[in-house]
Amino acid sequence: MTQVVTLSAPNAQDCVALAEIELCGELMIAAADACEERLSPDRIDEVLNVGVHAAEPAPTIPRQCRHRG
Repeated sequence: MTQVVTLSAPNAQDCVALAEIELCGELMIAAADACEERLSPDRIDEVLNVGVHAAEPAPTIPRQCRHRG
């Protein structure tokens, strides 16, 4: 018997997974551009936007899922 796969709207887990993949990609790009062997904890925080000022609230919805319904 053949199974049919149906595509549905992304759920919360999909959005979280996509956000994590994007953050990992940003870290890999930063690591590739770095002169040193490892990224410093401060550079990692900078890449991941950790410690952003309160005037700039972090989005609660991952970037990839904002435009989806």
